[in-house]
Amino acid sequence: MSRLDSIVGRVAAVLLLGWAGVFAQEPAAPRRAPNILFVYLDDFGWRDAGFMGSDFYETPHLDALAADGMVFTDAYACAANCAPSRACLLSGQYTPRHGIYNVGTKPRGQAAHRRLLHVSGTDTLAPEVVTWAEVLKANGYRTGMFGKWHLGTTPEEQGFDVAVERGRLKGFRGHNGPDGAYLADVLTDRTIEFIRESADQPWCAYLAHFAVHTPLQPKKDLLPKYQAKEPGELHDHVVMATMIQAVDDGVGRIVAGLDEFGLTDDTVIVFSSDNGGYGPATDMAPLKGYKGTYYEGGIRVPFFVRWPGVVAGGGRSAEPISGIDVYPTLCEIAGAELPEGQPSDGLSLVPLLRGEEHDLVERALFWHFPAYLQSYSVFDEQRDPLFRSRPCSIIRMGDWKLHQYFEDGRFELYDLREDLGETTNLASAEPGRAAAMLVRLQAWQERVGAPVPSEPNPEFDAEAEAAAIEKQLRKR
Repeated sequence: MSRLDSIVGRVAAVLLLGWAGVFAQEPAAPRRAPNILFVYLDDFGWRDAGFMGSDFYETPHLDALAADGMVFTDAYACAANCAPSRACLLSGQYTPRHGIYNVGTKPRGQAAHRRLLHVSGTDTLAPEVVTWAEVLKANGYRTGMFGKWHLGTTPEEQGFDVAVERGRLKGFRGHNGPDGAYLADVLTDRTIEFIRESADQPWCAYLAHFAVHTPLQPKKDLLPKYQAKEPGELHDHVVMATMIQAVDDGVGRIVAGLDEFGLTDDTVIVFSSDNGGYGPATDMAPLKGYKGTYYEGGIRVPFFVRWPGVVAGGGRSAEPISGIDVYPTLCEIAGAELPEGQPSDGLSLVPLLRGEEHDLVERALFWHFPAYLQSYSVFDEQRDPLFRSRPCSIIRMGDWKLHQYFEDGRFELYDLREDLGETTNLASAEPGRAAAMLVRLQAWQERVGAPVPSEPNPEFDAEAEAAAIEKQLRKR
């Protein structure tokens, strides 16, 4: 090699090293916001999953996700039945702000048994309410809703690019469709298709299953398995078991799709239910109550968040949280701001998920139901056999929970740490605590404009009510 060749070689080497240094110092392309999969079941009880203690229903895919994330043992729906809970979820607001209190607006139960005129409210989430789907869409997300909407408007009107509802699927009656199609499978398929088509941008898929709501219709090929299975002490409903497995199998297929598309580590998965379980088919023990009641069994729900790289697996939190917290949580995950001028009642769970300081411990949680919800015809274990819920307001502060009933001015106070089943009313034993909690509850009612029913129902018949109660009690 000549001296000139040697010099040229050294110069080239220096230049190459220099270029490498320049490239090494260039900032990496910003990582896009994480994808979000929110799986929201209908009437799925607090203990209906394996990770929450079911001894008959099988949910291995949900259990695996829960084990890889954080489980919230004290998570609550915003209401004890479908429509108001979903309105709270999408708006991030308590029921008095949007005015949806029940499924429909008509009186429920026998008129002769209702002491007050109910507050009808509305059955439509006002179009001017900005949902979290609209916020995410405005921040570059592709949004999809698959399943139950139940808010009067359409998903497209309130922020979803793609929507698949049962009413748009021809031939479906309940959970069963044409050619043996099962609704949970169809919604799973459409969700996977949406994820596959959204590869070029962050996405949010809201999979709002109709399962496990009535009508209870089995996935028929799973019936022999559960008919042959030994009943559990807590659960034993064969048809419900097939419905739950159909949902869980679908979750497993979605997770497999995320793996196939290389999206597992970039996807946050949130799981919950709209209210407590359907009493005649499942059990939330030791919780009292079921769907439609404001005892723990009607409003406490399973909830977990799986967030690779942020949430360490195996975490469990007993911090009380609510469906209103989903809105600010999804927005913070997406790096989006809450809409200006719109009241927001929830708090983001992101600091808690990251193991940071948070404000959740300082707050109370509230429920307001100024209406009536009749009882199941025979099955009942509540304060009266005629209504699952009469007009009431509820507050939880720390471990304490106060029920305020508007018909008779009665209060019920429970220490959930010592009495999770709400068996011992401490209102008389703890009058100071009950009074302090009532003051805070009434201040909240005034702040959010909660309508309190007070006008007597002219059709109420005390003798008819007493006779109906006695008749129902004889059936037990």
